[in-house]
Amino acid sequence: MTKREIFIKALKREPITGLVPHFELVFYLTMEAFGRVHPCHVSFYQWNQMSDKERNLHIDNIADMYITIAEHYNHFAIFVQGVDGCPDGTQRVLSRIREKSGDKYFLMMHGDPTFSIPNGTDMLDFSTQLYENEAGMKALAARRVEEYTEQIDKCFNTGILDGLALCADYCFNVNPFFSPDMFSEFVTPYLAEITKRYHDRGYYVIKHTDGNIMPIIDQMVQCGPDALHSLDPQGGVSLAEVKRLYGDKVALCGNVNCALLQTGTEEECIADIRRSLHDGMDGYGYIFCTSNCVYTGMPLERYELMNRIWRAEGIYR
Repeated sequence: MTKREIFIKALKREPITGLVPHFELVFYLTMEAFGRVHPCHVSFYQWNQMSDKERNLHIDNIADMYITIAEHYNHFAIFVQGVDGCPDGTQRVLSRIREKSGDKYFLMMHGDPTFSIPNGTDMLDFSTQLYENEAGMKALAARRVEEYTEQIDKCFNTGILDGLALCADYCFNVNPFFSPDMFSEFVTPYLAEITKRYHDRGYYVIKHTDGNIMPIIDQMVQCGPDALHSLDPQGGVSLAEVKRLYGDKVALCGNVNCALLQTGTEEECIADIRRSLHDGMDGYGYIFCTSNCVYTGMPLERYELMNRIWRAEGIYR
């Protein structure tokens, strides 16, 4: 079976043999690991001045970097981030990866129209609008669902794209930004609708959010995603408990504590990596990864330690 096929079986919570699937939403440490700039840091500001040959070389370079990361760390899936400054850049990168790697990897991109935690500049106005302009905000949420659906229909087909990673963040470490009641009004209906539309078009859906999801996890699961990512231990999320409550309804991704990988002792990191494998692999339906991503500032040797332990111990017999 290809890595793509095994990744899909994990999303379906079906039994597999061999390594539990592994990927990272983002692996930023490409300069240290490979001496190359990460694709999301590659500029497209001169795109309109480039010849067709230059554009193709630019897309090739980005696609090659994503494939290099996946091959070196044995990832089963590749998530392509948005390509700023090039309207069809994400589509072109995904198409090129598929041309170069065939059906080896599960390919996905961002596709979340739902409201997330607003930034500090917009937070006050956004919160006020939720209370004073309820109808307008719901109309905006519905319009965003339509826009994302149109974008996917225009750019992709199931021969290129396998799934969408819905990357709107809802939660702080302590609690969600939205109360459960407000979440049910302003997020849940639209998360359920976009998930259904993606499923109707043959795509898988992985819902990402950091932080303490427990007050709203019931609603998230009811929306029908194939998997939840990233099950953040810094937000008090227990992989074992989520597995007990929802493991028969949704696949689970993540839970290796990023804070420990960055600042913990090596012994703490090893114990946490093994705990995640133990708690997640039981009963299948688990995809191994960090509780966020491999971000700038995380020591590369810590991620490589995590990767080595997974290769040695994350095996279904």
